[in-house]
Amino acid sequence: MPTTFAPHDTTTLTISSPIGPITLHASPDALTGVDIGSAADGGQAPSAAGVHPVLSLAAAQLGEYFAGARENFDLPIELRGTEFQLQVWQALSTIPYGQTLSYGEVAERVGRPGAARAIGGAVGANPLPIVIPCHRVMGKDGSITGYSGGQGVSTKRRLLDLEHSAAAP
Repeated sequence: MPTTFAPHDTTTLTISSPIGPITLHASPDALTGVDIGSAADGGQAPSAAGVHPVLSLAAAQLGEYFAGARENFDLPIELRGTEFQLQVWQALSTIPYGQTLSYGEVAERVGRPGAARAIGGAVGANPLPIVIPCHRVMGKDGSITGYSGGQGVSTKRRLLDLEHSAAAP
């Protein structure tokens, strides 16, 4: 029997992580947002009664990711954005765990060579960081550039370090 979303269930859940609090947001059917470094009022532990099933699943999968036991997410997601943003977010989803691409390489993947700055804007607008791995996008020279989640570049560096150490033989 499928689990249904009851009106009294919470649609946000704040969890602890190695990069600080993460607040998850859900619609009735899907994960809609991941806010790194912010704690929504009324956050609950993932095991609390009445937690939306998508939020529980997302919290569990993020826990596995931070433990080095998960490389890809298998979650129902709901994205809202322009056609261009959706194309960019889809391209980000194809960057393998522990690897990176430059903004220019992402631009080429979406058929917009030379649009690295526009790619940067779409990457920065990603509503599901970590799940859609925007932290895997680097500067042209391989440098770690801006990041809008948590503590910015230091959060991005921690996510990349986590993936590189987990992927190392």
